[in-house]
Amino acid sequence: MDSFLLALSNLTSGWVILSAFAGVLWGIFGGALPGISPSIAMALLLPFTVGMEATNALVLLASVYVGAEYGGSIPAILIRTPGTNSASATVIDGNEMAKRGQAGEALGISLMSGLYGGLFGLLVLVLCTESLAQVALAFTPAAYFSLGILGLSVIAGLSGGSLLRGLMAACMGLMIAFIGSDPVSGMQRFTLGSEDLLDGVKPILVMVGLFAVTEMLVQIGEPPWARGGSSSTRLKLPNWAMSKRLFKPQAIGAVIGTVEGVTPGAGGTVAAFMAYTEAKRWSKHPEEFGKGSPEGVAAPESANNVVTATALVPLLSLGIPGSNSAAILLGGFLIHGLQPGPMLFQKAPEVVYGLYGGLFIANIAMLLIGLVILSPCMWLVNRPKPYLISFILALVMAGVFAIHQSLFDCGLVLLIGFLGYGMRLLKLPVLPMVLGMVLGYMVESNYRRSLLISGGDHSIFVTDTVSAILLGLATTLSAYTLWKEIVDRRKSEQ
Repeated sequence: MDSFLLALSNLTSGWVILSAFAGVLWGIFGGALPGISPSIAMALLLPFTVGMEATNALVLLASVYVGAEYGGSIPAILIRTPGTNSASATVIDGNEMAKRGQAGEALGISLMSGLYGGLFGLLVLVLCTESLAQVALAFTPAAYFSLGILGLSVIAGLSGGSLLRGLMAACMGLMIAFIGSDPVSGMQRFTLGSEDLLDGVKPILVMVGLFAVTEMLVQIGEPPWARGGSSSTRLKLPNWAMSKRLFKPQAIGAVIGTVEGVTPGAGGTVAAFMAYTEAKRWSKHPEEFGKGSPEGVAAPESANNVVTATALVPLLSLGIPGSNSAAILLGGFLIHGLQPGPMLFQKAPEVVYGLYGGLFIANIAMLLIGLVILSPCMWLVNRPKPYLISFILALVMAGVFAIHQSLFDCGLVLLIGFLGYGMRLLKLPVLPMVLGMVLGYMVESNYRRSLLISGGDHSIFVTDTVSAILLGLATTLSAYTLWKEIVDRRKSEQ
């Protein structure tokens, strides 16, 4: 009861409310700007929190995380440019809805799914922090390897009906993931002697290149966009019938987001893609996915917004940051002389429960600010095509340059954009490539570490209980998807 009262007191604190609204507003702008990830948006504010009271400072940083994860969906839907890695799955159906003149509906679904996901994740964080943290403790390197394999098992569902093309694209993604320094020995690999590639190719560069630059190259060669009517530039929240339809994909996203969020290193990107695939698998209208399905927007947005809260579970309970954004928040704790972990609940409970209350305000702020900011964003949909494409490319290059102030990064994004354009011409699916790149490091590094622990014995992957369960799930999902593909192909031949 005391902890509940501590959280409740922050709901009426003027400074906490101001911090939450300011953080969400900055986070939405940061997430919407290509190349500015949630962690970068948080890092930019970190120096300004030094003189603030601890609770206000942490609420400000956590609210940026909430706003940025949602903000990434705005350009993903409107201009096919994922503002954050986790918004990449939203591009698939969100942008297709926008092309059909349903940008308002897509953004409304994204907003409400993000709100439901954020509140569900906060509920999980408050009620189950300590018990869920025990799950993360059970993950050995072998279990992390199997988790990556489970993520790769959804490639069959992202291949657009051709498993071979999907595997080819996934291998390209894995090849990109292997560029840089060896995760165990530190030796250089595939860097071509370039110092800029020693740290590998950042996922956000690949995301922006494949989705934004590729789309602009495609649009340059196509006729001008048809101007939408006034209805296309008005935010539309889901009605009761649509809300009932979206309940299942939102629930799927919430469950997957909870599991992925509490697992250090998994993150919102993996959660969004897995939620998208599972929503398609269990949907009554799977044929609509990839063509502008509302469920294809709801599932990933619910998943990646759940992660904003559940990713804090290992940080608050164990002091282990499970993501880059959680690491920035850890820096906020340390600046104010606080060490996250089990003792934090005894030494500074007012900060922990104040953070809970601030996160609740942040999710409400996301709804209120979203209602105001989305309509001006949708105004861009009806701008003349040449001006908009020029503006998008300039915005993309400015955002990419801002990451490391590197012209090399800008050139790399353009190169990846041309690669994506070639994949479009060859009808190779992009999503398996993205997933292979995102999971490549997790799979390789934990595979190598597991063999070091076992002395080269591969049986460690089946003797480890968690690893064996995850490998079993991956095998089951792959077999089911292949069986369904064979059945569907036989039906089409009849």
